[in-house]
Amino acid sequence: MSYLIELQDACKYFGGLKAVDHVNLAVKDGDLHCLIGPNGAGKTTIFKLIMGIYAPTKGRMIFNGKEITKLPTWKRVREGISIKMQVPGVYLDLSLYDNIRIAIQRCESSKNMPSEIERLIELVGIKEIGNPLVRNMPHGQQQWLEIAMALASKPKLLLLDEPAAGLGPEETEFTAKIVKRINDQGTTIIFIDHDMDFVAKLAKKTTVLHYGKVFAEGSFEEVHNNQDVINIYLGKV
Repeated sequence: MSYLIELQDACKYFGGLKAVDHVNLAVKDGDLHCLIGPNGAGKTTIFKLIMGIYAPTKGRMIFNGKEITKLPTWKRVREGISIKMQVPGVYLDLSLYDNIRIAIQRCESSKNMPSEIERLIELVGIKEIGNPLVRNMPHGQQQWLEIAMALASKPKLLLLDEPAAGLGPEETEFTAKIVKRINDQGTTIIFIDHDMDFVAKLAKKTTVLHYGKVFAEGSFEEVHNNQDVINIYLGKV
């Protein structure tokens, strides 16, 4: 089977701490894959390994048939990987449009920039709010703006670290629709979240991490009904 991204026996150690410990993860092109697990399970570290923010202690990474284990972050972006971290990395003192303009300036010509900005803000559902200063936008809209910025490079793989964090029920529902729409348009997505209702709406496959290792994997229903997974979240394992 052909995969878009593969982690092969990936490890990341910080001294004696095994943040990621011999993880094998394979995600198919077009998938919508979720990583779950308790705090400190290694989820965000895996994202940083995929992006090249961290170099692996051991193991290999294959993206779109090409080994990227030693590739710097900027080259991984050019290969087609993008990330939205948990805390919005937006420019608060600039407008919504200027934030997106910064994100797309290396990807689009000046001629195509206005139409591309319109496409992105429509894709994430914030076209109706106009062009406010970003610091005046609520947290949810800032989250959606950063998703738009992460999509500026037209990635094949989008990593979303807790896209529903800090959102109310209606905003969470809206975020799920945005993520589903992006995936339906052909972008492979791996996301992290602790909201099981949010995960249930989206994940085609779910990987459970515990102490840096893959603990369980399968459909959301399979892992949600796994007694050992339940024990992890209740603190019994």
